[in-house]
Amino acid sequence: MQLSMPSMKLALFDFDGTITNKDTYTEFLFSVSSRSRISLGLLIASPVILAYKLGWLPASKTRPILSRVTFWRRCCHQVQRGADNYVTHTLANHIRPEMLEKIEWHQSQGHRVVVVSANLDILIKTWCSKYNLEWVCSELEVTQGRYSGRYLKGDCSHENKVHFLKQHLDLDLYQYVYAYGDTEEDYPLLSLANEAFFKGKPYTCR
Repeated sequence: MQLSMPSMKLALFDFDGTITNKDTYTEFLFSVSSRSRISLGLLIASPVILAYKLGWLPASKTRPILSRVTFWRRCCHQVQRGADNYVTHTLANHIRPEMLEKIEWHQSQGHRVVVVSANLDILIKTWCSKYNLEWVCSELEVTQGRYSGRYLKGDCSHENKVHFLKQHLDLDLYQYVYAYGDTEEDYPLLSLANEAFFKGKPYTCR
């Protein structure tokens, strides 16, 4: 993770559906997987996918399972090449221009900007590095240059967004906090803010 000197104001951005115009997690998994891995993965994970689509399994429980199937024993360097290609050629088409402008505005004001996402560090750090942004997200375990498929700390969603963020920085340093999100997974993050936005509109914490 990148570190920067803290400023008096902090801006927190969810990634999928907030900075992007769609959920990129599943598309990213497909983009960095071979056809054989996709076929085997769909066979193994089909009950999980069905349970998710039927509403029996929340996204926060589904993502770690799909990540395990996708990245188990994968070479880190090989996956990184796929992530670089996805960020350059595909993800760029999903970034909301108005949100990128908002991020750049916060940076121009000297605010500390952090992307807080349930998506994977392989993707998030690759994109954030292009814009000199910090990130807090779901992280995959690496063993001897390969991914185990397991999450290091858990899925970075719901209350974990706040928990992981507090491990990354000291919230007490900031007099004013902005937060941007688009799903109920972001509610705890939005609750930290003096000024929160949900799907682009002002949000009053429930």
